[in-house]
Amino acid sequence: MDLAKLLSVFALGAVELWAAIPAGLALDVSPLLVGVVAAAGAMLGVLVVVLLGERVRDWVVRRHGDGDRTGPHGLIRRIWDRYGVIGLGLLAPLLTGAPVGAALGLALGVPAGRPLFWLSIGIALWSTVLTLAGVLGIAGLSSSQNRNTCPSDPPVYEIA
Repeated sequence: MDLAKLLSVFALGAVELWAAIPAGLALDVSPLLVGVVAAAGAMLGVLVVVLLGERVRDWVVRRHGDGDRTGPHGLIRRIWDRYGVIGLGLLAPLLTGAPVGAALGLALGVPAGRPLFWLSIGIALWSTVLTLAGVLGIAGLSSSQNRNTCPSDPPVYEIA
C-alpha cells in the first residue's frame, strides 16, 4: 500500500470527509482502509479545533466578556435549541465538516468533551455511509459498463 495515498486520504479527512472518501476510492485504496483513515483524519481535525478553540474561546471571554452574539431569535440559536450538541455532532460531519462543527460547538459555549464525543460518533457514522455509497456507486458503474449494451438479437415481445 502506498503511504502517500494514505496520507492524502488522512489529510483530506482532517478537512472534509466528502473529499477524503471519494479521493481514497479514486486512488484505488481499499474501501475499508479509506473509511478508517478518513475517519481518523477527521477526528484529528476535530481534536485540533477543540484543543486550540477552547483556549481561544477562553481568551476571548476573558478579554471581551461572555456576550450572547447569536441573539435569542437568531437562526443558529434556534437550531441549537432544537437539536443541541447531539444534533450538531451527528449532522456536522456531513453538512459543515467536522472541524467547523467543533468550532460551532465551542462558540456556543459547550464544554469541549461533549462535541468531541458526539462528533466522533457522527464521523464514524458518516464515514461508513459515505464509503458504502462510494463503493456501491463504483460497483454500479462498473456493472453497467460490463453489460452488453448492443445485443446481437433484439428482444422478442409477445402480444397476448
